[in-house]
Amino acid sequence: MKCSYHPGYHLALPAGHPFPISKYPLLKDRLLRERVIAAEDLITPEPLGLDDLALVHTREYLAKLDNGSLSMAEQRRLGMPWSEALWKRSRLAAGGTLLAARVALEEGIAGNLAGGTHHAFPDHAEGFCVLNDVAIAIVKLRSEGSIRRAVIVDLDVHQGNGTAAIFEGSADVLTFSMHGERNYPLAKMRSTVDIPLADGTEDDAYLDALGRHLPGVLDRAGSAGTRPCPDIAFYLAGVDIAAGDRYGKLAVSEEGIRRRDRRVIDAIRSRGIPLAIVLGGGYAASPARTAELHAHAFREAVRPPPLVPSIC
Repeated sequence: MKCSYHPGYHLALPAGHPFPISKYPLLKDRLLRERVIAAEDLITPEPLGLDDLALVHTREYLAKLDNGSLSMAEQRRLGMPWSEALWKRSRLAAGGTLLAARVALEEGIAGNLAGGTHHAFPDHAEGFCVLNDVAIAIVKLRSEGSIRRAVIVDLDVHQGNGTAAIFEGSADVLTFSMHGERNYPLAKMRSTVDIPLADGTEDDAYLDALGRHLPGVLDRAGSAGTRPCPDIAFYLAGVDIAAGDRYGKLAVSEEGIRRRDRRVIDAIRSRGIPLAIVLGGGYAASPARTAELHAHAFREAVRPPPLVPSIC
């Protein structure tokens, strides 16, 4: 399984900053050490240029990012200080998701060892998210004619408000979000399908909700024409649903996360839908623990696909 990765995914943040930026190299090292992926599976993205970014983001916002003129209020909303390294890192991660999507279309599955920055809106950053990588990949691929229809399965504990806003009203991009009802963002946007969850939701209730809604979402995402399934699926495999997560408020166990990842990946692959996996959030007790939880999606992804005939 090929996975996008670049050393520039990591950068220095101020001491004590809550974002676990070192999870990216830690996850890469763990997957290599466990032989989930091999060194030759790592593919190197290029930072996306302004023209590609402008398919989703406004030129005014991109200019602020490019010349470092985000106001202090805008940086507080982002939750990170602007830096040249952050700007390059954001373009690299967006490039990694686009690269993973291209490989998934050719080989059936691929991943980005970053990405899932779903709080980014066309004209501003929020919640540690500078650029909306999945939205950029979808719009870019559609502009090229590589895909027509896409589905986003967003299982980060926080609603992907930026992604929902970008694709609200789109007939060809379905957004599915299972998230904490009382968690950030307080003002939710409207996904195609939103499943709010109560604080403290544990494995059985979480997996039951997923099982009741995911198959219908994947089938609904297809067209009524000759192809009943979407051309590609993006899975935001956030691990901030874990019990004890700093920002999560849910109580899903590590085994519950593994079972979730297996269900999502099997459901998508059994329908013959190309799948691109991105990380989303996670704020466990340490970056190493966060990386360990993220690794489950990739462990499940390299298992042989289910022996179920494709319905697409």
